[in-house]
Amino acid sequence: MNMLYVTRKAHFSAAHRLFNPKFSDAENQRVFDKCNNPHGHGHNYIVEVTVAGEPDPDTGYVIDLKRLANVMDEHVIDKFDHKHLNYDVPELDGVIPTAENIALKVWELLEPHITNGHLHSVRIAESDNNFAEYRGNRDEGGRMKDEGKNGPLSSFIPHPSSLS
Repeated sequence: MNMLYVTRKAHFSAAHRLFNPKFSDAENQRVFDKCNNPHGHGHNYIVEVTVAGEPDPDTGYVIDLKRLANVMDEHVIDKFDHKHLNYDVPELDGVIPTAENIALKVWELLEPHITNGHLHSVRIAESDNNFAEYRGNRDEGGRMKDEGKNGPLSSFIPHPSSLS
């Protein structure tokens, strides 16, 4: 078996605020520091999506990268680009939009649409120095383990607008 890994990179710009309504203002400031700015702050995110599989004998592709780009645009970039992740992206409602949680959500949004090969990893970089990578919840044979009915994100918080 010739397992190959093909990666597509995309970009989006977005604002977010790291804030947990269960914490006091002082605790949010201590934990999230300047990322807790009440008005948010922005990043130019880089998303790298890697698909693993064997090349198709007729095309040589693990996955057609044009198709992967279209899936990424439709299910992630168009939804996240130039948005405030806490308020404008329903898919992140109730989620603290850390790079880790964004990677989990991107996986959840893309995985059902990867029909050639299998989704191997999602990497989110919010700066040159900070990134998170999710490789799925797989068993030793590479098969996805049951994530439960809520997918990989399990710690949801109330949407900020519901706190007033």
